[in-house]
Amino acid sequence: MRQSLHSGSDQHCQMKPVIIPRPEHPISRKMMSEEVLKVLYRLHRHGFISYLVGGSVRDLLLGRIPKDFDVATNAHPHEINSLFKNSRIIGRRFRLVQVFFKGGKIIEVSTFRSRSEFEEIKAEDGEIIHPDSFGTPEEDALRRDITINGLFYNIADFSLIDYVGGMNDLKAQIIRAIGDANERFRQDPVRMIRVIRHAARTGFLIESQTYQAILRHREEIRKCSPSRLRDEFLREIKEGVAKPSLNLMLQTGLLLSLFPDLERVFGERNPRKNRDEQFFLSLFRLADHLAKMDRLVPESILLALFLTPYLRVVTPQHPFLRERERFGYLTQIIRLAMSQIFTPFSIPRGSKEMAAQILIAQSMLRKGIERGVIHKRLRMKRYFREAVLLFGIEAKAKGENIPQILRRAAPSDLLLWWPKEFERERMRPVSRKRRHRYK
Repeated sequence: MRQSLHSGSDQHCQMKPVIIPRPEHPISRKMMSEEVLKVLYRLHRHGFISYLVGGSVRDLLLGRIPKDFDVATNAHPHEINSLFKNSRIIGRRFRLVQVFFKGGKIIEVSTFRSRSEFEEIKAEDGEIIHPDSFGTPEEDALRRDITINGLFYNIADFSLIDYVGGMNDLKAQIIRAIGDANERFRQDPVRMIRVIRHAARTGFLIESQTYQAILRHREEIRKCSPSRLRDEFLREIKEGVAKPSLNLMLQTGLLLSLFPDLERVFGERNPRKNRDEQFFLSLFRLADHLAKMDRLVPESILLALFLTPYLRVVTPQHPFLRERERFGYLTQIIRLAMSQIFTPFSIPRGSKEMAAQILIAQSMLRKGIERGVIHKRLRMKRYFREAVLLFGIEAKAKGENIPQILRRAAPSDLLLWWPKEFERERMRPVSRKRRHRYK
């Protein structure tokens, strides 16, 4: 069936899907939330096609609990909106409907589309045109990124519908781009990041032609908008699979295409390249460990972790400088690195500033450890706990023990304790009692 896949204008030719009846697949309605079943059945009862789609179908087939359930239908947004009083239409170019339920649960319902929202269609004079993007179920499957995300669950007869060979790739544990990977990555280079993220999440191998297409088109990632790259990058490091994802980005060179300044760390000219890579991945292995335990890891700490190997390479040693001069010099390097690497991606200013403060505090922590006392002024800083956690993660990544003096500021099992304690600290009401600076 894969040989009949086409891209571009050929994609709209009729294809016969593989229908997998209920007895031949493991998905049951018991595995779905009550809210998504209400949406699926209401659409079906009113005569519309009603499919569970995307990553939720993939996760159910893998025996995982989906984070979100998405629905696709042939009903247009205004028709969906009229069926659900508890809904709203969002989006400008590509509208979809959010259906709200108690407890803050949201089910997103989209109309079948003929193309991705990020694929631009241009006229002969180069002007971008926006034709109606509504399409058929077949077109909706073909416009998706990878085959295992192109499966549909039909509430009408509980069957699975496969236009793209997703079931075969799921069984073979393969990540494969739908259609011609070269063309798909040229249309939307962000798809390369998504391929890597899904390979990291599932542990599947990237199919050879898809992998080679990433190597061939990785530099085109710079053509994407900064806001999209920021969102995709933050997803890479936040969702508990940062280490395998970043490892694949290093292997394919996509990380250096996104962050060219990291060439100084991970490029061939660095004699410590392999050692720095292992240290970098060890940092995010520990961050993943926290995320998988549902512990809060602030965005600022993840940004600080990302910069740590770079700072180790670019920070020269100046033993002849006085302590205050050395601290000022280090502060300047940290802020310059933060601006140079993250500014092009529109990272929020608050997260960058907190990450900078956490990194600057590391030298103060080391000085306190050497002297046997952590200065009270540092312990009163709002970023002190974050700074201690970063110090602890870095120490564990190096295979070192957390110094005893820091265990007085935090329990010994720092990596497991801190995030939960951090959440309690943030929930406490802030005292409005004024402090006198001088007494």
